[in-house]
Amino acid sequence: MNAMTQTAAKTGTALASIVFAALVGATVIFFAGHAQSATLHDAAHDMRHSTGFPCH
Repeated sequence: MNAMTQTAAKTGTALASIVFAALVGATVIFFAGHAQSATLHDAAHDMRHSTGFPCH
């Protein structure tokens, strides 16, 4: 009985993780799809500078 409870809990956690990752991915795609390309470029450009990665 105890093994079935642990298995169900692990399956529920895995499913919740997959659903959460899918929602985050869909949100990113939605906002990237509706943003102007200059806005996306500026955001990526600023992120590269803030992490110290040269981009020029």
